[in-house]
Amino acid sequence: MDTKLTLRLDKTVILQAKEYARTHQTSISSLVEAYLALLTRSEPGSHPINPTVRQLTGVIDLKKADLDQENYREHLAKKYQ
Repeated sequence: MDTKLTLRLDKTVILQAKEYARTHQTSISSLVEAYLALLTRSEPGSHPINPTVRQLTGVIDLKKADLDQENYREHLAKKYQ
């Protein structure tokens, strides 16, 4: 069931929202509804971690990965001088 809601917004924001809605072929009501639905979803971190992601956690040594990237940058710099 749809219910009417009155909002007070800055005129510039309203004009920008109307233009955005027009270019994306939607309504401001749909935009506001989608945004509020996104905001009211469950809190971050409340979703269980995918088992595959859990298995991969810690596989890459980030310090070594940063070092490897630096070595690769140096390699490319020498290669394309």
